[in-house]
Amino acid sequence: MKQETISNIHSKEFRSLMHLKKTPNLGDSSIKKLIATLGSATAVIEASSNELMKVDKIGPVKIKGISNPEIPKLIDKEIAFIEKHQIQVQTYTNHHYPYLLKQCIDAPVILFSRGNVSLDTAHLISIVGTRNITTQGIEMCKQMIKDLAVYQPVVVSGFAYGVDITAQLSACEHNLRTISCLAHGMNQIYPKAHQKYISEILDKQGGFFTEYWSGDKFSRKNFLGRNRIIAGLTKATVVVESASKGGALVTAGIANSYNREVFSFPGRVNDPYSQGCNALIRDQKAQLVTCGSEIAEYLGWELPKTQQTTRQKPQVLINPETLSISERKIYKLLLEKGKTQLDDMVRLLETPSHKIMVDLFNLELQNIVRPIPGALYELI
Repeated sequence: MKQETISNIHSKEFRSLMHLKKTPNLGDSSIKKLIATLGSATAVIEASSNELMKVDKIGPVKIKGISNPEIPKLIDKEIAFIEKHQIQVQTYTNHHYPYLLKQCIDAPVILFSRGNVSLDTAHLISIVGTRNITTQGIEMCKQMIKDLAVYQPVVVSGFAYGVDITAQLSACEHNLRTISCLAHGMNQIYPKAHQKYISEILDKQGGFFTEYWSGDKFSRKNFLGRNRIIAGLTKATVVVESASKGGALVTAGIANSYNREVFSFPGRVNDPYSQGCNALIRDQKAQLVTCGSEIAEYLGWELPKTQQTTRQKPQVLINPETLSISERKIYKLLLEKGKTQLDDMVRLLETPSHKIMVDLFNLELQNIVRPIPGALYELI
C-alpha cells in the first residue's frame, strides 16, 4: 500500500479534515455524513450553520465547535509534529486507506502511522486477550503464531501487556510483520516498558497505527477507539485468553458487529482468564479453535506459492484391492482431488452420507484417511 506523501498535509482539504476531526462532539460517522452531503471537508468548513443543519441528524451541538478559533493553531502544531517525525498520514477519502477498515461506518477519518503498515495481503489476523496472560496462554499464543507462520500473515494487535505483546513478539520471532494499534499519539508509548520493542517491530518491517494526535491527552477511554481499529483492520479476530469482562471481549463484540470472524480458545470453566473465551463460544459469538492451523483452515488460507508443493502420494503403500468397493471409491476420490468435504463426497459419489461415514471410519482405522478442520477429509 503506497503511503500518502507528506506534502499532502499542507493542502486545504487536509487541513479542513483535521479541523473537523478536532471539533468537539463531531464523530467520524458525522464527519463522513457531512462530507458526503456537501462534497468535501473544505465545503463543510465553509458552509453556513443553516446549510449544516440541513444534513440529516446533524444538530447544533455537533456543529457548534466548528468555528472554534483555537483549532487552526492545534492543526499547525500537529502538522509540525508530523513533519518533524516523518509520520505517515492516510485519510479515508483516498485509496491508501486500509480497505477493510474503510468498510466500517465508524472508522477514523484520519490515521497516523510509522513504519510499514501495508495490508496488501489476504492473510491478516488480529490477536487480542487479557493483560494478565497465564503460562498456558503464553504457550497457546506462541504455538498459534508458529502454526500460522507458514502462511506468512500480518499480525495485528494493541501493543499492550499480556496477549498483545506475546503475539507480536512471537510474530517477530518467526519473521512475520506485525502492526500495533495505539491508544495514544505517536509522541509516546504505553506501556513505557514496551518502548524497547519498537525497533524490533520496525526491523521486521512492521509498523504502528493510531488515530490520536500528539497533543491528545492519554485517556483510558481511548482503548475503546483503539479496539475498533484492531477489529476493523482484519477479517478475523482471535481471543486467546480473557476474563469475564475486558477489552478483548469488547474487541470481539466490535468484530461481530462488523460481520468479521471471531475465534476463541476454550479453557477450564474455573479458570478466571478462560471465562470470557468460554462465554464467547457458549453464546455463539466465536468459533472454538485449539490451534493456528484450524484458524487457517476456517479462513480458507492458502499457502504462499513458495511454500506450496505438489501433493505426493500417501506414505503408506495401499493396495486398493484390499478395500471394499465403496472404500475404494472414496480412496480414489481423495487421491485425485485431495482434501474434500463430506458433502462433496456425497454429491460426487452419489452415496448417502451415513454410508460414506461408515467407510471413512473404516479408512481411519486403517490409517488411510484422517479428518481435518473444516469438515474435510484427506489421505494420510
